[in-house]
Amino acid sequence: MSTLFTRRKVLTGMGLLGLGLLSGCDTSPKLNFKYGKDLSDKIMGRTFRLKNTEGESVTLSSYRGLMPVVFFGFAQCPAVCPTTLARMAQAKKMMGRDGKIMQVIFITLDPERDTPEVLDAYVKAFDPSFQALYGTPEEIAVAAKEFGIFYEKIPTGDSYTLSHTATSFVFDTRGNLRLGLSASLNAKECAEDLLTVMEVC
Repeated sequence: MSTLFTRRKVLTGMGLLGLGLLSGCDTSPKLNFKYGKDLSDKIMGRTFRLKNTEGESVTLSSYRGLMPVVFFGFAQCPAVCPTTLARMAQAKKMMGRDGKIMQVIFITLDPERDTPEVLDAYVKAFDPSFQALYGTPEEIAVAAKEFGIFYEKIPTGDSYTLSHTATSFVFDTRGNLRLGLSASLNAKECAEDLLTVMEVC
């Protein structure tokens, strides 16, 4: 039976009894994450503009009211990308009803091969709510730089693969960067830290 978390369990476990009295979204406190990295003092990803798989222009503000979890990768990624997306799908289930506010956003680093159709089928195989974004190579480079993402092509025979940063970036519902989740974390650890983000907004 999978573990199901609630906000109350997370609060009790962390001893943050006063959080329930807060109203609105407080951008000032340093959050006590158990596993991920607190990025509340960083400004990243505020101005990227890409397209979703329906061809609509998308910015960070398009997800206001949701908790965006941004990850850069590519559909032919052999291990890190599918593992990360599967882990996010598991974490969403563990979060129960609270998981509905989480919006996973997969940004391709391989616009040459990742067409909108390929991307849409790829991310929705993990969860129907997951979204993918794409752009020109130049637009992808700008977005990656905004998040401090490293990536490079590595030739493999007649084709190529990509080496890239594997951090997932979590924003609160007002578009403030809060958390960085590494590829080494499991779904349970991610779920606990994601629920902590939700408690401030």
